[in-house]
Amino acid sequence: GLAQFLWDTPEGLAKCLIAGIAGIAVLMDLYEMRIKNSWIICSFIAGLIYSIWPGNRHGIVQFVLGMTVPPVLLGWLFYFRMLGSGDIKLFCVLGGLMGPYHILWCMWYAVLAGAVLSLAILFFCGGFHQRFHYLEQYVRQLIETGKQSPYYRTGTAFENIHFTIPIFMSVMLYAGGMY
Repeated sequence: GLAQFLWDTPEGLAKCLIAGIAGIAVLMDLYEMRIKNSWIICSFIAGLIYSIWPGNRHGIVQFVLGMTVPPVLLGWLFYFRMLGSGDIKLFCVLGGLMGPYHILWCMWYAVLAGAVLSLAILFFCGGFHQRFHYLEQYVRQLIETGKQSPYYRTGTAFENIHFTIPIFMSVMLYAGGMY
């Protein structure tokens, strides 16, 4: 059955590893407001070992290529402090295991899931006008002063979502065979 597939095939083992890495990252983010670097390093090592394991068709080249896609495409979001470094590092680890093609889909579905969650929060909690006013002020300040400041509001503002949740949702779609 399914359990046999997950543990007996390299693809199934990778999906279990990916889901575990993302799941623990969500828990860390929710409880500690960050993903510990020690978890990222352990996940990186596990992914690297998996990638070079004898008989694995994935290989080190796919690992390195998959790890480079997230910072190249999402680095600007970190620069403007719209996405945390832990989220990008998590994407890098996942990209190493998924490869460059699947990490693109993972990022796409994570962004879609994040947008849906954000819109749901704004819809059910109100604040559309307030949030767009905040965006307008942010862009105006950036243009007028050239000074980059964090886009998010500090603290536990209702619109600050833990992006590890949409990442985990996307990983679950991958583990379920959606992409």
